[in-house]
Amino acid sequence: MLMSNGYGAMGGARLRYQTVDVESQIEGASPHRLIGILFEELMKAIEIMVAAQRAGNRAKAIDKQARASTILLALETSLDFRNGGEVAINLAKVYREARRLIRLGGREHKPEHVERAREYLSDIVDAWKQIG
Repeated sequence: MLMSNGYGAMGGARLRYQTVDVESQIEGASPHRLIGILFEELMKAIEIMVAAQRAGNRAKAIDKQARASTILLALETSLDFRNGGEVAINLAKVYREARRLIRLGGREHKPEHVERAREYLSDIVDAWKQIG
């Protein structure tokens, strides 16, 4: 029996394809586009986490919780507090609250917390798309 990353043979192939796809987008991307890619991956992780929670797939939910939390931390650490002023401070607050809600949703197995985090982030993601 072929197993790959706990997702089975097909899941492993899909994961490798997705990794190559993201890596190819990253190569040569502008800083603005890199943040856009992070936002896209973040929203995917949140959507999959919610779906996995609703389906009772704890392993997948935990995996996507970790991915979303890591991306949020990367977004927060990329903020330029010296030049960004209030905008950077407010974004950091939103990212921290989203991480808290995602953690809470994972711990309590409540997708509604994760959905609230997604709502907080969706306006930022939409605004970022409009800038670019």
